[in-house]
Amino acid sequence: MPNQHLTNFAYHLPIATRWMDNDIYGHVNNVHYYSYFDTVINQFLIEKADFDPMTSSQIGFMVKSNCEYLIPVSFPQKLTGAFRVERVGSSSVDYAVGIFNQDGVLSAIGYLTHVFVDRHTHKSAPIEGKLLVAINSAMGV
Repeated sequence: MPNQHLTNFAYHLPIATRWMDNDIYGHVNNVHYYSYFDTVINQFLIEKADFDPMTSSQIGFMVKSNCEYLIPVSFPQKLTGAFRVERVGSSSVDYAVGIFNQDGVLSAIGYLTHVFVDRHTHKSAPIEGKLLVAINSAMGV
């Protein structure tokens, strides 16, 4: 797996695991990784693109996702979510989001595709302005 070191991601976000994240096997359940991915992506957009999920003229629909689980993590570990852009289309973006354990080792990696649409019509809309600049800034680190 090339480029899977923390330094190969443009944006980092601390993630605190929670007691409820652990499953009966004593590790963070797979469903929580998708919540982490969503949090990292949207926090990046909020911080870097001035994206407002409640009022922005465009919203992102997640149209594709997958995850590779590499090593388990458990509460109370402190994790790092790491984000980069893999591809930018006219209205769609492919992301890679890594979840790293407290030792900086990749625990899981998600590959996700957002299509940006008009908030009201839900028709795809070109990525422009601050959103495009922010997305391009995280491209292929």
